[in-house]
Amino acid sequence: MAKQYERVADDLRQRIESREYSPGERIPTEARLTEQYKVSPPTIRQAVGVLEAEGLVERQHGRGTFVRKPRRKVRRTTDRYQWEKDRVRLGEDERRNSGTTEHDTGVDVQELEFFAKYSTVSASESLGQAFNVAPGTKLLHRSYRTRLRAEDAPLSLIDSYLVFDKASANPALLSDENEPWPGGTQHQLSTIGIEVDRVIEEVVARPPTVFEAEQLEIGAGTSVMALRKFSIDTNGDVVEVSDVILPGDRTVAVYTTHLKNWGD
Repeated sequence: MAKQYERVADDLRQRIESREYSPGERIPTEARLTEQYKVSPPTIRQAVGVLEAEGLVERQHGRGTFVRKPRRKVRRTTDRYQWEKDRVRLGEDERRNSGTTEHDTGVDVQELEFFAKYSTVSASESLGQAFNVAPGTKLLHRSYRTRLRAEDAPLSLIDSYLVFDKASANPALLSDENEPWPGGTQHQLSTIGIEVDRVIEEVVARPPTVFEAEQLEIGAGTSVMALRKFSIDTNGDVVEVSDVILPGDRTVAVYTTHLKNWGD
């Protein structure tokens, strides 16, 4: 059976989602909510705390509790990697004009701020297994963050890995000064003779770590989608592994599976 604060939180959530309480609007005071729901002040505080953890409201010291402005949704579809592959053979100017983030968000490149940091790390056991190399093998670790200029938090947390010896065939791939790279990872791989044949994504939903919650500016009550992406070349070898953390409050994952007709 739902507890009193859960029922209050459910009702307030519905009012926010229906825009009865609009983004930027202050919700009723604790005293008014106590009277409206006929519950105690601690129950109201618990209910509002749930909504705050979900990122629906924010408390402003001395002013009250306000409905948060919704952040732009990121829509990840199954065609994003084919879209990226199709751009590999385009000219640099056209590749530079937009990337997968623009594809997923529908915004112009000028509306985005991009950050990349490169380092080298030793392959963990799981990464070694993925790349079919010994644990401890030198990897190029690339950390990516992209945010909308109108928002404070990044859209995702991305950590990408390449086998260093393979990547070093093109020295330009070893420096984050060359980011954002026109055409993204698939074009980068093409410069060392690698064609991506398929991409496999493994996704789990879980609570965020403290670091993830702080970086993505989400409440502890909002889950993240933790995605590990394997890029596999035409020889069947894993050539890139990415760990992608997506905030559950603003990510829509769209999976389309085309089925054969019975008459085919």
